[in-house]
Amino acid sequence: MQKLINSKDGTLINYDISGNGTTALFFVHGSLGNLRWWDYQEQYFNDSYTVIRLDLGGHGKSGKERKTYTHTDYAEDIITVVNDLDSKDIILVGHSMSGPYVLEASLKLAAVKAVVLVDTVKDLDQIFTPEQAEKLMFSSYRQDFKLAVKELLPQFLFVKETPNDVKLRLQEEFLENSGEFASIVLEPLYKVDVQKLAKKITIPVRAINSDANPTSITNNQKYFKDFGCKIIQGTGHYPMLEKPEGFNLLLEEVLQEFKS
Repeated sequence: MQKLINSKDGTLINYDISGNGTTALFFVHGSLGNLRWWDYQEQYFNDSYTVIRLDLGGHGKSGKERKTYTHTDYAEDIITVVNDLDSKDIILVGHSMSGPYVLEASLKLAAVKAVVLVDTVKDLDQIFTPEQAEKLMFSSYRQDFKLAVKELLPQFLFVKETPNDVKLRLQEEFLENSGEFASIVLEPLYKVDVQKLAKKITIPVRAINSDANPTSITNNQKYFKDFGCKIIQGTGHYPMLEKPEGFNLLLEEVLQEFKS
């Protein structure tokens, strides 16, 4: 069932809900994404869980009228939708850019029992700065976004095993946006003090990360009170799309920890 609700700043947020489990899985996409990135998970989990997927402000079918974007705006999108639900037992799942946003949102949501991070926050001792993001990504986005999507991003986002149809789909979706807009909606990620945020989190945090680059469980455990990680082999930055069956099995293993 598709629903619309106004976020705290009035931005219209699109989300959908299916299933009827007592525990709700709340899926949040990454940069330039949309709730359809979680189609395989919605199909797999809605027999046992209530499944909620949203389009963050500026993405998918949600409103795009914001002049500026902040990490708090994104967190409020999540908080708004959660507060519109009846469930008292929620697990937030955040991919890539949305990882810090689901963490931030969880601090204001008593119903959230755990957070699952997907290919994000891999090493909290290695923080990507706004200056690095501008130099390595955003300047290229603004100069020639199509070239960046075709030539630059694949070096960081995909591996040789990434299915070609996934590459083409994502590139087509990215190019529905301008380079300026892509920079604006992603910039807030690099302005979050993730180390400080992680230290505030008391609920369990689990990660499902690609093996394309390393995860430091030890470093992350210095910040999170309760952190664990599972590694999925042979995927790039989008394991839920690249290897949905394997990803779903790993997510199911994680969820078993939180069954009462």
